[in-house]
Amino acid sequence: MHMPSATASLSPTASRNEAGQAGNAGQKAARGAPIGVFDSGVGGLSVLRALRERLPHEDFIYYADTAYAPYGERGDAYVTERTRAVTDLLIRKHGIKALVVACNTATTAAIHVLRADHPELPLVGLEPGLKPAVAATRTGTVAVLATRGTLSSAKYAALQAAHGGPTQVRAVPCDGLVRAIEGFDEAGVAELCARYMDQAGPWGDGPGQTDTVVLGCTHYPLVREQLQRHAPATVRFIDTGVPVAQQTQRLLTTADLLADRASPGSLQLLTSGDAAQLQRAADRWLMPAATEQAIAAPAHGL
Repeated sequence: MHMPSATASLSPTASRNEAGQAGNAGQKAARGAPIGVFDSGVGGLSVLRALRERLPHEDFIYYADTAYAPYGERGDAYVTERTRAVTDLLIRKHGIKALVVACNTATTAAIHVLRADHPELPLVGLEPGLKPAVAATRTGTVAVLATRGTLSSAKYAALQAAHGGPTQVRAVPCDGLVRAIEGFDEAGVAELCARYMDQAGPWGDGPGQTDTVVLGCTHYPLVREQLQRHAPATVRFIDTGVPVAQQTQRLLTTADLLADRASPGSLQLLTSGDAAQLQRAADRWLMPAATEQAIAAPAHGL
């Protein structure tokens, strides 16, 4: 005797409806995923600050790779390996929906590798703001303060070739400044800011005098006031935090990944190094403060 099957058969319309509901649920979950922000240390907090101002309803996870910093004094292979390790951690364990590489050196060395590794992931990198500096200068002379790794890279050379034109660009490698900022070495920061700003001059509004400064490392906006003490009040300082936040918003909008809640987003701080040091930096330079205490989270690679 033939028994009717217990398996229910769905109509094509019902199948499409269920598939659509599953797709909507998946997209909603994707919108609620966090944005990853990564730097070799605490400098990326300057970019994170701009991101949180622009995207207040998003959740963020900030990773400071301080156990392996500073990147600016390392080779490209080393920086690429660390960048890949951190990115893998943020995707695998935290399910990020986008990544902001808030480090000029890591962008220079590894952003093209990340794009190949993760073609589906919205990625935003940094580069020194030379183009807006060239547009802003009245004297035709700008200074770029950056790490030695950034200034010696092929990517920076291409950036200057593309946007420098007839502008005189004074490149100033700021050895030791990142380390002093990371270590809260006030005396060291003051001495190095004075030294490198002296190299970036002479200052003024006349031909051959510097009137615009590019802060070509995410750490440097954190000590902007100290740098400004060594230049006239008319000198412009350019960093890339706000443009990076704007680009991140554009990419998320295009991918339909903007958070759709009205409540403020959360922030988690992770580091490969000293969690107390990262917490101290966030308490000093980041407002509003993190919703959770910083924790150590090694990203295995080198």
